[in-house]
Amino acid sequence: MTNGRIRVLLVDDHPVVRKGISSCLARHEHLLIVGEAADGHEAVAKAKELQPNIVLLDIDLPQMSGLVVAEVLRKELPNVRVLILSGCERAEYLPRMLQSGARGYVLKGASPEELAKAIETIAGGGCYFSPEIARLAINRVVQGNGEGPDPEDLTDREREVLVLVASGLSNKEVSTRLDVGVRTVETHRERIMCKLGIHSVAGLTRFALAKGLITLRDELRR
Repeated sequence: MTNGRIRVLLVDDHPVVRKGISSCLARHEHLLIVGEAADGHEAVAKAKELQPNIVLLDIDLPQMSGLVVAEVLRKELPNVRVLILSGCERAEYLPRMLQSGARGYVLKGASPEELAKAIETIAGGGCYFSPEIARLAINRVVQGNGEGPDPEDLTDREREVLVLVASGLSNKEVSTRLDVGVRTVETHRERIMCKLGIHSVAGLTRFALAKGLITLRDELRR
């Protein structure tokens, strides 16, 4: 820490999100944003350069996922503590997240006060999980792992997007088919991947095939 201030590196691929988080944290004088990064490789480079106390890290990043970044930082910068920031309530992330060395998981819908508390807790050597994530984790233990993600976890529109993406359509093609903006399709796709815990088009295709949302014939037409 510098003069009692907690040095924070903010990592998210959406500039608007980074600006919003920076604005939220600016009201806390003891929290200092020392830098920002938009992808996994930049996050590692900036962490090595700036030596922050905390890396506030989105899970879904271009080039290198947030969990991989956390693993790299654990090995190469053990004094830097990682707080995962995500828009997804997925208890499935917890085992891998803990293995990666991350010390907490906060939802993007958290209040500025909760985010500040999470940063303070982790900087002080503790761990922090949003109440929603803690509840999901407990339910997962009580109920067992079940049979994995289910299409019913998705909204009707998300299932539409899943089928089209798994059938080989690009984001632009999906936007044309559904008469929505490309950014809207990208947002749906991000949410689908978060909810299902799947982070590649190939994985989405396998899931859609396994659940009968598309047929092998549809896949062979690609």
